[in-house]
Amino acid sequence: MTLIKSISGIRGTIGGTVDNGLTPIDAVKFAAAYGSWLMERNPGEKIRVVIGRDARISGAMISDLVVSTLLGLGIDVINLGLSTTPTVEVAVPLENAQGGIILTASHNPKQWNALKLLNEKGEFISGKDGEEVLSIAEQERFIFAEVDDLGTVRNDDSYLQKHIDAILALPLVDKAAIAAADFNIVVDAVNSTGGIFVPAMLRALGVTKITEMYCEPTGHFPHNPEPLPEHLTDLSAKILEVNADFGITVDPDVDRLALVCEDGSMFGEEYTLVACADYVLKHTPGSTVSNLSSTRALRDITEARGLTYAAAAVGEVNVVNKMKEVNAVIGGEGNGGIIYPELHYGRDSLVGIALFLSHLAHEKKSVSALRDSYPKYTISKNKIELTPDINVDKVLADMAAKYAHEEVDTIDGVKIYIAKEWVHLRKSNTEPIIRIYSESKDEQAADQLAKRIIEEIKACI
Repeated sequence: MTLIKSISGIRGTIGGTVDNGLTPIDAVKFAAAYGSWLMERNPGEKIRVVIGRDARISGAMISDLVVSTLLGLGIDVINLGLSTTPTVEVAVPLENAQGGIILTASHNPKQWNALKLLNEKGEFISGKDGEEVLSIAEQERFIFAEVDDLGTVRNDDSYLQKHIDAILALPLVDKAAIAAADFNIVVDAVNSTGGIFVPAMLRALGVTKITEMYCEPTGHFPHNPEPLPEHLTDLSAKILEVNADFGITVDPDVDRLALVCEDGSMFGEEYTLVACADYVLKHTPGSTVSNLSSTRALRDITEARGLTYAAAAVGEVNVVNKMKEVNAVIGGEGNGGIIYPELHYGRDSLVGIALFLSHLAHEKKSVSALRDSYPKYTISKNKIELTPDINVDKVLADMAAKYAHEEVDTIDGVKIYIAKEWVHLRKSNTEPIIRIYSESKDEQAADQLAKRIIEEIKACI
């Protein structure tokens, strides 16, 4: 059994012993810590928290535990029930709530669940705030309410439509063009809440030809829920079978968007953000942001327009902070995460779908042709295992010094830009390894770059 406590929340596998798996006691303890943190942060206020969950088998149980714990603290709860991560993020400020909790383990298999924590803006809490929540949990610094001061719960299923309406109101979402394009689309929602929200979003955009695969929110994932090529063979086959224009897949909490072309080939998770950014930049020129492990293609299409690209440390909260710093018009991560601040500062597959369909409708070309119009890069992911006595920080510093004549970024490990290639070195926080991501024009070149860097690291050691 596994339980991981971090500044962004708590996640683990269901069952086992306390503090070793995500047991009911762990869920209650962490919910109490978060609720207590909100009360300390907002003294004298009546606290409201928005709750939503994906369709995991354990979701109802964990939700009941979390909601009851918050009520016991005297906190009022707005329970969205089956929802998505971005929908909860949208709901928090609309409800004038002090926070929100999303019950999802994102792309992890069905035995996992998690509590992801939001602030009053509907954004993930900061590292400093997360450390305070962990401290409260460790000290069990909770004071529960007396009977006359218990919280109340309101179940609210209106936010599916509210989220969709907010997206339809965006100036760059061209519903008329999408409807006129008459797209034929296959959706794979891995039997989670995307099965409710994605078809609803498509219908609201005027799409009438929708083939639904695994859209029953049972929580029984038909394949590994991470939207990687090796998990999307059924979707590729169905696209060819029904002669669809393309396919859409999302992870269980609908904050990662991946696309499959009309010929069954992968559009590429890395290129979801590139395509959406291409459309946004054409109409609203500005800065873009992605994390250091994302494809260079976003930087290329941004700088080709004479605009500014900025890189952020890995992690959604870091990307959001960098986006605010440079006033980016769009940003995100290479895992299919689209952050469009015109709507909200969070990864959102639904707004990604609306922007992508608007773009495709205007381009009037196939999805594979659109993909091929962008700079072509391939990322290779490797790691090098080290003995515990090796000073990883010194190894990274030595590599940065070795390539000081190149463009080097050290905000998150060491990223080295070599012409149109790059390599990103990051140490693991849990084991003595260095993760090595490299990108080049094709798989072979990316692998060769990684091998070269690995040999140079060994030489440093």
